Amino acid sequence: MKKRTGVVRRTTKARVVTARRGNPVRTEAAAPPLVTRKEITVQVNGVAQTAEVEVRMTLVDFIREHLGLTGTHVGCEHGVCGACTILLDGAPVRSCLMFAVQAAGEEIMTVEALGTPDRLHPIQEAFRDHHGLQCGFCTPGFLMTTLAFLRECPSPSADEIRVALAGHLCRCTGYQGIVEAVSDAAQRVGTATPTPVPRARGGGARKHGNPHAGSGRSAETRT
Repeated sequence: MKKRTGVVRRTTKARVVTARRGNPVRTEAAAPPLVTRKEITVQVNGVAQTAEVEVRMTLVDFIREHLGLTGTHVGCEHGVCGACTILLDGAPVRSCLMFAVQAAGEEIMTVEALGTPDRLHPIQEAFRDHHGLQCGFCTPGFLMTTLAFLRECPSPSADEIRVALAGHLCRCTGYQGIVEAVSDAAQRVGTATPTPVPRARGGGARKHGNPHAGSGRSAETRT
């Protein structure tokens, strides 16, 4: 009978062991199990929300699918169009570029908290009155960025408005109506009861990246 020599490969549940016949087998500890789901708690529109989510789920999918807040829209999914913009600790961020687990412990505001069909927010009224929307798909993102912008710049010039909205794309209006709406909204907000928005902690937008970067053709270049 021919004697077998060479490499012997033995498979176990935890590992694959390779050794030469006659030599002691040295094994290594099995790798820890891969974490695919995690429980998170976030404050969304003033309400604590706890859920177990996949670690790869984006924040916009969590908002829409787990919470049922479909006012936040999914557009390009590359952080370019701005349709998915929400406020995170008071700062506008692209919710398609964040994982839901990254928002754990943070405060989120979506467009649903801005106003109601019976009582529009002054910013919403201004967009309506100045025809700052047509199909309306991009509008929630514009509204949320405008809300944060007017908190920081309550009396903006037209150029400042264009710069602030440079991270948003609108394929319908031509932008001029939007710029006029924001200018009017600044005056309306100044005489209205302000919507409570959490103040940014730890740097706000800087913590999660500039939402206006890499916007392509936008209000700044089209008006």
